[in-house]
Amino acid sequence: MADSNLPRNVRGLGDQETFRFSCHPGVPCFTECCRQLDLALSPYDVLRLRRGLGITAAEFLDRYTVVEKGEEDFFPTVFLAMIDDGRAACPFVTDNGCSVYRDRPGACRTYPVGRGAYLDANARPAELFVLLSEPHCRGFEAGPEISVEDWVDDQELAIYNEFNDLLMPLLHHQRIKEGFRPDDRQQARFLDVLYNLDDFSRESSPAKEIDDPELLKSAIRLLKDELFS
Repeated sequence: MADSNLPRNVRGLGDQETFRFSCHPGVPCFTECCRQLDLALSPYDVLRLRRGLGITAAEFLDRYTVVEKGEEDFFPTVFLAMIDDGRAACPFVTDNGCSVYRDRPGACRTYPVGRGAYLDANARPAELFVLLSEPHCRGFEAGPEISVEDWVDDQELAIYNEFNDLLMPLLHHQRIKEGFRPDDRQQARFLDVLYNLDDFSRESSPAKEIDDPELLKSAIRLLKDELFS
């Protein structure tokens, strides 16, 4: 992707290209990026957050999310609900930082790097990276030089990227390109299967213990089969 096609303050990054960034309580804008967000949550984000909080998926979805679907959207999107405190703060931000840092969403981990994932000509997942150099962020003023590859490792993003890539054949299926649109029942099923794994576990394997990440993989496969087989 040519930088000329990118928005202002965004530039393409190669895997080995380096940048400087550090975010910690000593940075003047610490936690300012945790406000006024449109933060979409992936199924794996919800899995990690609700498990870290020790609550069920249904409880997490009820307390901490809003679900929206625009006219042009094929499937509903789950957003993290911001607090009505006059600054639309993340419900997990504190004066000392993120209270769910170990299980923070993939979008929070990735920043200031942006990852674009797509299916290549052979329908295989591919990726590209950009650096978001927003003028209000002071994190670029310090920190060691780090490559995209090392940033992905440092932020433990591999598992998040893996699950996002597993969703692509579902979200960008050829049938959708050909005009398929899920009905209301199928959209509700999308949310129930991918985001409420507690119920899906009882439905799919009521007598069997399944590790949550593996259960999510099963849910993705099932939903793809139900919608497009």
